[in-house]
Amino acid sequence: MGIVASAMSMSLDGYVTGPHVSRKNPLGEGGMVLHDWLGPTATAADQAVLQEMGDGAGAILMGRRSYDISVGDGGWGDGGPAGQVPCFVLTHNPPAEAPDVFTFVTDGIESAVKQAKAVAGDKTVGLHGATAPQQALAAGLLDEIHVHLVPVLLGGGVRLFDLLGGGPIALDRTRVVEAGSGVTHLRYQVVRQA
Repeated sequence: MGIVASAMSMSLDGYVTGPHVSRKNPLGEGGMVLHDWLGPTATAADQAVLQEMGDGAGAILMGRRSYDISVGDGGWGDGGPAGQVPCFVLTHNPPAEAPDVFTFVTDGIESAVKQAKAVAGDKTVGLHGATAPQQALAAGLLDEIHVHLVPVLLGGGVRLFDLLGGGPIALDRTRVVEAGSGVTHLRYQVVRQA
């Protein structure tokens, strides 16, 4: 069976969006700089990292806030964050209608990860946004953390590792790619405590 991994672009001060996130501004004020490496300034190393993530994705798991901000009105259209890759959304209140690619899970992170892993098979369950990775990490369900570290200080917004609870979580660095675009791609394996 595949792994569960979070992959996010993050500022040096730990933010994955700027302040004042909205449907019209899903990355918040100044947050678009976090994704500049995905555009025309992308190096071959950046493109290889992005291709690897796309090829390995078997399912996506996100929170309801990410869904509400990103779906429709010019967002992902009828697809999810990875096109037609099945996407599971953690929520207490599923919407009445949604594109077919989405499944809404109302019984918690454990159930959402189990359902996503069943669909993903040997591929990766990618966690999108900040809430789903935080919940999965706290529940001991996250295997890897991929951080695309952008050399900027946003000073506010949504932090990737804000609400973890409990004690320290040990990580083992398994890869560092300095892409030349300014972004450093980091990969960590979550160390399971016996």
